[in-house]
Amino acid sequence: MIRFGPAGWRGVVADEITLASLRRLAAAVAGHVRETRQERRGVFVGHDARFLAARFAAETAAALAAHGVPAFVPPGHLPTPAAAFAVVSRRRALGLMITGGHLAPEITGVKILGPDGAPAPAETLRSIETAASRSARPDGERPARRTRAAAVRVQDSRATYLRRLRSLSPPARLRGRRPKVACDVRHGAAAGWLDASLAEAVRGLEVLGLPAHPTFADDSPDCGEPHLRALQRVVRRGRLDLGASVDGDGDRFALVDRGGLWVPPNQALALLADYLIGERGMTGGVARSVATSHLIDAVCSLHGRTLFESRIGFASMAPLLASGEAFLGCEENGGLSLAAHLPQRDGLLAIRLVVEMLAHRRKPLRDQIRDLFSKVGPRYGRRIDYHVDASARERLVRRLEDVPAAVAGRRVRQVNTLDGCKMVFADGSWMLIRSSTTEAAVRCYLETRTQRDLEPLTVAARELISGA
Repeated sequence: MIRFGPAGWRGVVADEITLASLRRLAAAVAGHVRETRQERRGVFVGHDARFLAARFAAETAAALAAHGVPAFVPPGHLPTPAAAFAVVSRRRALGLMITGGHLAPEITGVKILGPDGAPAPAETLRSIETAASRSARPDGERPARRTRAAAVRVQDSRATYLRRLRSLSPPARLRGRRPKVACDVRHGAAAGWLDASLAEAVRGLEVLGLPAHPTFADDSPDCGEPHLRALQRVVRRGRLDLGASVDGDGDRFALVDRGGLWVPPNQALALLADYLIGERGMTGGVARSVATSHLIDAVCSLHGRTLFESRIGFASMAPLLASGEAFLGCEENGGLSLAAHLPQRDGLLAIRLVVEMLAHRRKPLRDQIRDLFSKVGPRYGRRIDYHVDASARERLVRRLEDVPAAVAGRRVRQVNTLDGCKMVFADGSWMLIRSSTTEAAVRCYLETRTQRDLEPLTVAARELISGA
């Protein structure tokens, strides 16, 4: 069964994701492209570096071509944002990216990219799902006899993508001392891409996580705090200014400050918003997901900018970026993009902007965070994942229909049900509880004005989720 969630269609390699299921998907995509009379524009089919990704992409492209839709493939692996740029730069009808993102090596999937590079709209995905379910028959993958086969061609957009990053953060902006940097590409799709994008922007670059590996060299493709130990050691020992990492498909970023200190993504996003508005003079509002720090709200208030709140998943804020209402999109897990670039998160762009900010401000990130807190007040956040079964999640949803008047001694001032149940308290702290759409888990997001206040709120969240 082919079903698309916020992160695309995902499953276990050779179990849910097979050559046969990808051919069915390709047939459905080709049908959609022909029905919308866009077959001359073709479809770009990219892939990450994990096991069988290149084979899956080649078979998908061949199936598209067999159904009369030209397919364009890269000469090798590439990050998801580079695939999105390949779609936009050559005006393709759609893009298909074979990737498992930050998930374990045995997981893969497909992200469908719209012609603007954003995640494809829900109506497009539903149309393709319906067509794919109809074609799940012995003859469903075969093209009609009247269909004239198209070609599969190579499209190498690497140079133009790297030029785009350079134009968004030009060398002329690096007026200060260029930082010494280490980057960790996690043996993923950003290998050879992130290091190339940073080479001219830094004073010295040490690269970890090379080469790209189908099982990520038995490591995790994620770039969360627990996965940055090696990067932290390199930054600390080399007395470097910055450590930067991306996940397995390059759409999320993570940072390590001077001395090996991990920088929470929410704080990094707020710093970049403050820098891009204050020093770069970028105009427009800022979009963030419902789970992202209200520190960004405070930055917008400081600079007199509009703050837009969206559901979780970059697809929800993509229209705000595409329309220009928001110049910047932020997601708490290390997702960022600019309207001037793509309505799609790009970890490589985010890191290049951080390097620029370091060179311009000439201060470690920790000092910049301290300065920002002094202007707008501190915010401290935490995310906790509770792995519970489906029945427990359903009971929790019913329980949260009746929100308590107070939690951990804090009066509930506002309830936001945009995506899950978000309780905003009178002191500005908040708690969001929502069921994950990608795994059997309940995610809890917390933010308070002091680190000490996180603990009682964490206990209260646990009690709410367990039903105690």
